[in-house]
Amino acid sequence: MKRVLSEKDLFLFDLDGVFYKGKETRVKIGGTAAVEALRRRGKKLFVLTNNSTDSAETVWSRLVGTGVPVRREEVLTTTLLMADFLLERYGRVAYFLVGEEGLEEEMAKRGHARVRGETADFVVVGLDRKITYDKLDHAARLARNGAKIVATHASRLYMYKTGPAVATGPIVKAIEYASRRRAMVIGKPSPLMFEIALGRAHSEKARAVMVGDQVDTDIAGASNAGIDSVLVRSGVDQDPGPYSVLATLDNVDDIVPLL
Repeated sequence: MKRVLSEKDLFLFDLDGVFYKGKETRVKIGGTAAVEALRRRGKKLFVLTNNSTDSAETVWSRLVGTGVPVRREEVLTTTLLMADFLLERYGRVAYFLVGEEGLEEEMAKRGHARVRGETADFVVVGLDRKITYDKLDHAARLARNGAKIVATHASRLYMYKTGPAVATGPIVKAIEYASRRRAMVIGKPSPLMFEIALGRAHSEKARAVMVGDQVDTDIAGASNAGIDSVLVRSGVDQDPGPYSVLATLDNVDDIVPLL
């Protein structure tokens, strides 16, 4: 096992359930020792997170503030990748937001225009902890009238401070069901997020490994993208289920002796 991981050049880390847990009151789980060990060995890394409530800048500042020495350009959030994807594929768009401040912030940085009326190019969906019936109904109505649905991710759960909690996936499913339209999905387990990370690192699939806590996003997503994975049991899942992983760890920093 040590030999296999030592041959990897790119390490992709999930965030919630791996480095810390909880959104309202975050508790650090680990990460400092793991990142420092990778630095000493000259490895590349990205934080590859489905977090759709914070900007990449906020996530980076928070990690550095808790002693996890990541670089700004190593933080890839679905808020950032959503805004980049739309700009590169469609140009600046008018969108209706089902989501929170961090997603709106990244969209504004790329010149996308938030609208609240009955005309929009896209319905943009992230985790929304103040979701209302009216907002869901408005989003579904726009989609029925031709707006494309694009979601930061479609995860069922995220790691809240008291345990797994409802994530973005159920919100996306409600809008899809009501509109009879399918959403494009940016984050894990979509292969798009993994492809972006590989491209930015100039790395090959065989030289990368995903370190995460959720089977249906981190482990399944990596498997579908042809990338090996490591399961960390400090978050949502305790067992990799039908997937083969390189290792199962209790804490992310337990990876250090395997490098």
